[in-house]
Parts: sequence; C-alpha cells; structure tokens
Amino acid sequence: MARYLLIRLMSLGAALVVASGVIFLMIEVTPGDPARFMLGMNAAPETVAALSAQLGLDRPVGLRYLDWITGMLRGDFGLSYTYKVPVAELVADRLALSAPLAALALALSTLIALPAGLYAAARRGRVGDSAVMGLSQLGIAVPNFWFAMLLVLVFALHWRLFPAGGFPGWADPGAGLRVLILPAVALALPQAAILARVLRSALIEELGRDYIRTARAKGASRGRALLRHALRNALIPALTILGMQFSFLLAGAIIIENVFYLPGLGRLIFQAITQRDLIVVESVVMLLVFAVIAVTFLTDLAYAAVDPRLRRRG
Repeated sequence: MARYLLIRLMSLGAALVVASGVIFLMIEVTPGDPARFMLGMNAAPETVAALSAQLGLDRPVGLRYLDWITGMLRGDFGLSYTYKVPVAELVADRLALSAPLAALALALSTLIALPAGLYAAARRGRVGDSAVMGLSQLGIAVPNFWFAMLLVLVFALHWRLFPAGGFPGWADPGAGLRVLILPAVALALPQAAILARVLRSALIEELGRDYIRTARAKGASRGRALLRHALRNALIPALTILGMQFSFLLAGAIIIENVFYLPGLGRLIFQAITQRDLIVVESVVMLLVFAVIAVTFLTDLAYAAVDPRLRRRG
C-alpha cells in the first residue's frame, strides 16, 4: 500500500508541474500584451506600461513563473486588478459557497443514483428497469439550467417553499442551506442519471461473473449476492464518475450560479473573464486544476480500498 501511495503522490506532483506550466504559457506567454488586453485596446501607452510593470511583465519569463509558483505555495495568488483585493480572499469567499453546494449536490446525486442503479440491475429487462433507464435518459438529455428554471417556477414562485436566488451567507446556517437546496437539486439530477446508468451496467456485468454464480449455488439470494458481492466490485467505475462529478460540480456550475444569482467560484471565473482580470483567471484555473488532480488522487485511494488487488500491484 505504501508503494501504491508513493506512486500516486509522484504522479500527482508531476501532473501539477505540467499543468502549471501549461496554464502559465497559455495566459502569460501567448502572443499579445496581457496588460493591453486587460486595459482594452484603447488604453493609453503610459497606463499599459504602468500595469506591465505592476504585473512584472518586464521581467524574464522564467523568473515570473517561479514567482507565481512560489507565491501560490505561500498562499499569495496576487492582487485582483478588478476588485483590488488579494485573489486568495476572493477564492476563499467564493469557496464558502461553491464547496458546500458541490458537496450537497454530490450527496444528493449519490442518494438518488445508488438505489436507482440497484433497483434497475435487480429488475433487468422488467418494467422497473425500463422506467429507471427512461428517467435517467431524460435526466441526461435535459440541460441542468432547464431543471433550475423549472425548480424556480414551481418551488420558489408558485409554492414559495425556497428562495429564488441570492445568498445570505452562513451567519444563519439554516437560511444558507435553504438557499442551496434548489441549485443543488438542479446540479444533482443530471449527475444522478449518469451515475445510475453506470452503476446499473457495472452491476449487471458483475452479476454474470462466476463468483456470483458460486454464491447463488451456495444458497445466497439474488438480493444478497447483489448487495454483498456484486456491489463492491461495481463501485470501481462508479467511483470514477463520482470523482469526475465533484470536479465538475465545483467548477462547472457557472450557469446554475447565474440562474440563482449565487456568488460562487464559477461565477467568479465568468466575471474575471468578462472583466479581463487575467490574474484571477490564472490563479483560479490553477486552483481548479489542483482540485481535479487531488480528487483523482483520492479516487485512486478509494480504488485501492475497494479492490485489494491494486494495493498488491503497487
């Protein structure tokens, strides 16, 4: 297990180094003047020169890259050109909303998909299986922003059970959680549809293997064989989807955050791009890459916990 963990840590470090180089080159060294891009094409040359000096664009590329990396390691992501505050503060404020929203949506999608996938696999070819697969296909096909608008119309405007948008903060945890219910459901439904289909397919594949037939021959019921034997092995592809989903929910909720007017991380990226705040874009994208790689690393550890063969291979 120690060797397996060491290999995964080395892979994580190498991926971070490569990703940081790609992001830096994409934003800092591509043709064009980043300072002029941030200020607009009609900016005065003196203003552009001042901003270039402020951003350190007059220094060698290698030194700028090292300063950027060492600054992030210290927790210094630079100063936002638009907001005039440290990027770390902006990210921390937005993560206070985006992280709970992503965790709540992931929990909801898992709670929906796990029983749905088990139910469909246990009733393969029957009416229940067809109903679950039909609903999951609908969940995949319909965009999540349409779900969001439908939820607002029904539960916020018609029945007035939940707020239609905005975020009051965490001073009152109940009020903050109540605001996140509708966007979390809108994010969770399409992800639950994907996860349910993947879990059903994996369970059906496992149910046809020899060890399941052996368990049934020893007297285990179909439900017991499904839950105690097939589910454990079927979780491996499901864990892959869960890892990908959390990364998507953390960074890819831009549309949902705009529908509900939530000041999250996705909305921050959208605003930084439209306002040409490259310092925020560069830092936030790197943080999101780190989050994706870290989630992948944790998913690999979950693989090893579920499948002992991976630990032995190292």
